[in-house]
Amino acid sequence: MSAAPTTSPFKQPRAVWAVAFACVVSFMGIGLVDPILPALAGDLHATPSQVSLLFTSYLVVTAVAMLFVGAVSSRIGAKRTLVVGLVIIVVFAALAGASDSIGGIVGFRAGWGLGNALFIATSLAVIVASASGGFAGAIILYETALGLGIAVGPLLGGELGSISWKGPFFGVSVLMFIALIATIAFVPALPKPARPTSIGAPLKALRHRGLLIMGLTALLYNWGFFTMLGYAPYPMELKAHDLGLVFTGWGLLVALFSVFFAPRLQARFGTAKVLYVNLAALGVVMTVIGAGVDDPTTVIVAVIVSGAFIGINNTLTTQAVMLVSPVERPTASSAYGFVRFIGGGLAPFVAGKLADTFNLSVPFYLGGVAFVLAIAVLATGHSLIGRAERDLATPSDVADLDPVGA
Repeated sequence: MSAAPTTSPFKQPRAVWAVAFACVVSFMGIGLVDPILPALAGDLHATPSQVSLLFTSYLVVTAVAMLFVGAVSSRIGAKRTLVVGLVIIVVFAALAGASDSIGGIVGFRAGWGLGNALFIATSLAVIVASASGGFAGAIILYETALGLGIAVGPLLGGELGSISWKGPFFGVSVLMFIALIATIAFVPALPKPARPTSIGAPLKALRHRGLLIMGLTALLYNWGFFTMLGYAPYPMELKAHDLGLVFTGWGLLVALFSVFFAPRLQARFGTAKVLYVNLAALGVVMTVIGAGVDDPTTVIVAVIVSGAFIGINNTLTTQAVMLVSPVERPTASSAYGFVRFIGGGLAPFVAGKLADTFNLSVPFYLGGVAFVLAIAVLATGHSLIGRAERDLATPSDVADLDPVGA
C-alpha cells in the first residue's frame, strides 16, 4: 500500500522547476503577512478583525475565481493561464504595498486572490502533467514547494516587515516577477483539451461524492488553519522579526513532515487513519491555544508544533482529492479549491467578530471544533479513500489517470 514514488521526485525538467519556484513564491504569500499583522493594526489604526479581512478578501476571491479557472485554461492554454495569474499577482501585490489604508490593502488583496486562483489551480495540473517520477512524486514536489514557501515566507516577511509593513508586499511583487520570467522562458505550451471546459464543470464535479467529501473536509480544515494563521500572532506579543522566526519554525515542520514523514506514515497506516489522527491532534492544538491565549509561550509552542500535523495533512489530502474524483484533474482542482478556500476566507472574518464580541479564546475553540467535525465528514468517505489509495499503488491505474487538458 505504498504511494511513494519509485524515482526521486527532485529529478525534473526545467519546466517543472520553473513552476515549482513560482509555487514557492506564491505560497510565501500565505505566511508573508503574518509577521506584519500587529504592525498593520497599529500603524493603520485598525482592529484585528479589520486586518483579518486581508485573508478574507484574498481567499474568498480565490475561491470564487477557482470556478472559472478550468474554463479559462482550456481556452487559452495552461501556460498563458499561469502567465496571466502571475502578472495579476505582481501588479496587485505592488499596489497593496503602495496603499496607505486598510481598505485599500484589503481591496488589492482581492485582486491578488484572482491571480492566485489562476496560478494555483493551473500550477498543480502543470506539475502533474510535466513531472517525472509518477503522480505521487509530482504531489511530493508540489507539497515541497508549498512547505518551502510557507517556511520562507514568514522569515522574509519578518525581515522586510521590521523595516516597514510595506516591505513584504513589494517583496512578493519582485519575486513573482522573477517567477513570471522563469515561466515564460522555461514552461512549454501544453496542448489544449479537445473540448473546452464549461464554466459550470467545477460545480457539476461536486456531485461526485468523493470530491464533495474531500472538499467539505478541507473547508473545515481550512477554517481551523486560517483561524490560527490570522489570529495567533496577536497573543504572541512579538515584533515582526521575532514573529517571522516563530512562523519560520512552524513552516519548516510543515515542509519536513510533508515530504519525509507523510509518505511513510501513509504507507504504514493508510491515508484515512493518518488524517483522522492529524485532525484530532490539530483540534487539541487549537484547544491549547484557546486555553493558554494569555500566555505567549504556550501559543508560540503550540503553533510551531502544529506545523508537523499540517504538513502531513496537506500532502495526504492533496493526493487523495486528486484521485477520488472521476473528473479531469484541472476540474477537480478547481472544484476542490472553491470549497476549501471558502472555509479559509470566512474563518478569519468570523473569528474577528467572535473575538470582538467575546474574547480571543473563542475563535480558537471554534477552530478546534472545526478540526473535529472534519474527522466526522472524512469518515463518511473512508471506503472511497481506501479505493483511491489502492489505485495509486497500481501502475496501470495511475497511467489511466493522467490529466486531461492540463
